Amino acid sequence: MVYLFIAPQKVFRNFNYRKHTKSQYARDDPAFLVLLSLWLVLSSICFSVAIGLSVKRIAGFVFFVVFIDFIGLGILVSTFFWYVSNKYLCLPGGGDVEWGYAFDVHINAFFPPLSLLHCFQILLFNQILKHDGFVSCFLSNTFWLVSVFYYLYITFLGYSNVPMLKNARAFLFPLPILFLMYVCTLFADYNLSVQLIHFYEARHS
Repeated sequence: MVYLFIAPQKVFRNFNYRKHTKSQYARDDPAFLVLLSLWLVLSSICFSVAIGLSVKRIAGFVFFVVFIDFIGLGILVSTFFWYVSNKYLCLPGGGDVEWGYAFDVHINAFFPPLSLLHCFQILLFNQILKHDGFVSCFLSNTFWLVSVFYYLYITFLGYSNVPMLKNARAFLFPLPILFLMYVCTLFADYNLSVQLIHFYEARHS
């Protein structure tokens, strides 16, 4: 997990080794998914306590975050990237990207944003991020920008690791648009973390 922060390329070298030894890129055991889910449960409990949810609402919050936000949306995102890769990025006669590998790439890319948004950010939320003003908005939205950049970069590394794909750089194309949106949120004083809290509170009210 630490390598996903400091050297994500090393993580995908293990996938190459697995391809040579087991003829598949995807993980053949759910250990990483289980560990990440447990980490998500723990961080979600801490997050919900920090924003003042009741015990009953904490249970619902954890359920939605793990099974809807992480697994449910993860399946949708993985399926979309899997389809785009096989439809538009595969070299002729090069074979197809495994759906399981697409999901593995997603959960690898999900861990750094999870840690930034559910762990590091929540330490600053009540003291700094939830208040009005440019500094709070800047710090909050920068957390989000770095998180999304991490997700797309690790996704790019995952798909560029597959030799049958061409132009995996396409996964980095949204970055300039996202940076422009980030600048716009700063000018509009639109604090993304505060908006997320409002969304969570509305969903679990």
